[in-house]
Amino acid sequence: MAFVIEKPTLKDIAQMRALVSDEVKRGVILERSEEEMANAIRSYHIVRDGGEIVGFCALYVYSSSLGELRSLIVKESHRGRGIASALIESIKIEARDLGLEEVLVLTYRERLFQKLGFVIIDKTLLPNHKIWADCIKCKHFPICDEIALIAKI
Repeated sequence: MAFVIEKPTLKDIAQMRALVSDEVKRGVILERSEEEMANAIRSYHIVRDGGEIVGFCALYVYSSSLGELRSLIVKESHRGRGIASALIESIKIEARDLGLEEVLVLTYRERLFQKLGFVIIDKTLLPNHKIWADCIKCKHFPICDEIALIAKI
């Protein structure tokens, strides 16, 4: 099934935050404030079902060669339909178009990413500024149980 991936507007932030709120409470996805999301709005990719946002993720650029896929979420009622895979592929295309060489992800769903060309790496290979800028906000820090994966673009 094909999905239309689009860029959100600032008006979509409230709906995006509502969609991700349960995963944030569980500690699966880091919380992003309304302001953080507004500042990064151009990095998000969304999927709608009618007018409702049913999935999204973002591409964060660390350097001229490395990006990170962040905040992948699909509404529970829409899981298993290929939305997550479509969003991941969309991020990979944007990364390639920008000239990135690799995209990393920290996840609990490593099999999904492995199916799409990502390989598991040791977390010690992650950029140090990742640890201090993002990981310190996580409720699991400093005991990280996420799996780090990377894909060559």
